[in-house]
Amino acid sequence: MNKRLFRATGAAAIAALTWSASVCAQLPPDEIGIVTLDKPGPHRAYIIDSQFDNATSGKVVVVDPEQKKMLGMIPTGYLAPSVLSHDDTRVYSADTFWSRGVRGERTDVLTAWDTQTLAPAWEVEIPKKRANILMERNMLTMSNDDRFVYIYNFTPATSVTVVDTANESVASEIDIAGCVLNYPIGDLAFGSLCGDGSFQQINLDDSGQEVSRSRTKVFDPNKVAMNERAVRDGDMYYFTTLDGVIQPLDVSGKTPKTGKRWSLFTDAQREAGWGVGGWQLMAISPALNQLYVLVHQDHGDRNWEDPSDTIWAYDLDTHEKVGELKTDNYVWSLRATSDDKPLLLGVNIEGGLDVFDLTKMEYMHTVDGISAVPALVLSSH
Repeated sequence: MNKRLFRATGAAAIAALTWSASVCAQLPPDEIGIVTLDKPGPHRAYIIDSQFDNATSGKVVVVDPEQKKMLGMIPTGYLAPSVLSHDDTRVYSADTFWSRGVRGERTDVLTAWDTQTLAPAWEVEIPKKRANILMERNMLTMSNDDRFVYIYNFTPATSVTVVDTANESVASEIDIAGCVLNYPIGDLAFGSLCGDGSFQQINLDDSGQEVSRSRTKVFDPNKVAMNERAVRDGDMYYFTTLDGVIQPLDVSGKTPKTGKRWSLFTDAQREAGWGVGGWQLMAISPALNQLYVLVHQDHGDRNWEDPSDTIWAYDLDTHEKVGELKTDNYVWSLRATSDDKPLLLGVNIEGGLDVFDLTKMEYMHTVDGISAVPALVLSSH
């Protein structure tokens, strides 16, 4: 470039910068505030995104599934499980952070997020023990009255941290050696599934301290391969074996009681290759008294977590298959809304949310590209 052209170009650049600065100086400063959403309705969905490619920074994507609209996002920590309170006012996340992003001092907190502002309402530091594994529904749970949050710990010793939401403090840490996860029971108890095939119930006092525990035999682990990802309907939990046999568990009494097992598949369907699959592979609509299960027709010993494009519906009283749903996507986890006009929400492996109308038993639409690597979807209890 010759000197004359260089001077001309430089002069033009300076003039452009001067003009830009003059225009910008006349613009009013941006006002930064908080957008408040409407109170959550029964169909609002919260997708827990594990962000596998960047797992140190997770998120919960808030979606209106009927309007196919993202409402906002909650930033969470490393592989952070989340739970929605029964009154729909809070989303709780159990977060892990490191002072240097991927290294340094570890800090674990339970964060309470406001469901209208999507801003943190409060947080409390918890023991540096919570399970840093792919999120399951019963890793982070709540008592029926929203008083206590139960956090599953794995170091690999297992325990449960109990957080008192009224006092915004850790109430206790309860050892559950040989058992996993935390299944809420009423206001003052939770259960865990144990390696010997029993279900252990731990009862608490009003301060969140253990007062007693008991065990109920549920299955023989030497004969039955039980899936721990149960689905709940009031005081009933429904577990499934890896080959599709439902095991009900009634937790309404002082100690849990097992119900009669029943199969999702006829002999002919099993011979045709039908089996269960998926991550959170079951959901229940209380209003319709129906169970929804991800199924596939190439079932084998090693594909019981595979996603599927097929969902079968069952009547919880008769145990009969009453319907079938299909989608063009492969769904990994399910959640049914709890209202009288329920939707079935399914997160698919492409990061979308598949939406089904359960009163009509039909596919509605897919909200595409709403998340990166969705693990679970939450909705109102």
